[in-house]
Amino acid sequence: MSDGEVLLEVEELITAFDTDRGLIRAVDRVGFTVKRGRTLGIVGESGCGKSVTAMSIIRLLPQPAGRILQGRVMFKGRDLTKIPAKELRKVRGGEIGVIFQEPMTALNPVHRIGRQLSECFLLHKKMSRKEAWEASVEMLRLVRIPSPEMRMGDYPHQLSGGMRQRVVIAMALACRPDLVIADEPTTALDVTVQAQILDLMGRLREELGMALILITHDLGVIAENCDDVVVMYAGRVVEKAPVKELFARPLHAYTRGLLASIPRMDSAPKSVLPTIPGMVAGMADFVPGCRFCQRMERRGPTLRERPDFIEASPGHWVEACPICYAGKEENP
Repeated sequence: MSDGEVLLEVEELITAFDTDRGLIRAVDRVGFTVKRGRTLGIVGESGCGKSVTAMSIIRLLPQPAGRILQGRVMFKGRDLTKIPAKELRKVRGGEIGVIFQEPMTALNPVHRIGRQLSECFLLHKKMSRKEAWEASVEMLRLVRIPSPEMRMGDYPHQLSGGMRQRVVIAMALACRPDLVIADEPTTALDVTVQAQILDLMGRLREELGMALILITHDLGVIAENCDDVVVMYAGRVVEKAPVKELFARPLHAYTRGLLASIPRMDSAPKSVLPTIPGMVAGMADFVPGCRFCQRMERRGPTLRERPDFIEASPGHWVEACPICYAGKEENP
């Protein structure tokens, strides 16, 4: 498969959870593609369905409550929603790596780093224990952890937050996967370490020729590190485009609201940052129609019928709510 060829295609994905209030959709007909060698950013506030979408791709939803109701996840010609669990376990870690948000929950606190990292090679590469150990040391060296041989004997709590995140990255990249899903990989880190981790991930993406899905709240991270971007709101994709196009010409009111809330160098000192009024509704309270109109407490037909998802210009798609689309209202 050559660079630029579609590696992952998500089509009409619907994911729901069984709750006391019935079956509630957390992801509602989401679709996007990821090409080899490119980084797709998924951005939106907490509760918009970003992480559930990522976990749906590799079927790591909480059980028994979470389930995929509809849609396809085509990865290298296979629908991951349909393949047997045994085959899917080979895909996870082997062909798709995952970098979780909080390394202390991704790493087992009672096992040493060397044992946890070696397990990736033992499971997916059928190496001997000695070969797996040597490969693990090399992975720690690749992610720029000093004295990797010594760190192999450490427990997670003995490492700093940045080093733990590098270990998680090493585990995700151990088998040279074609796709890596990074779920807010820098949220718990300070700004300097964030920059180092993002630079490391970008460098490894280029060296290994993999694709990357980067989930984040930070539009600055999207602007600097992504080729394409998907904006999610209330379980749906409201806009998707190449990153330069989206920043130059945002078409949905929610996207414009997010961009307006970014601090600017030319803003007056101590001026109040613009914010989007209200908050994301609970999943059980989502309306069938435009959910951003719901947040803005509007009334009328836009709440009852879901807007069409249209291609406004080549490669630039937007949910065409009559009120929220194409600058028909002022920025929130």
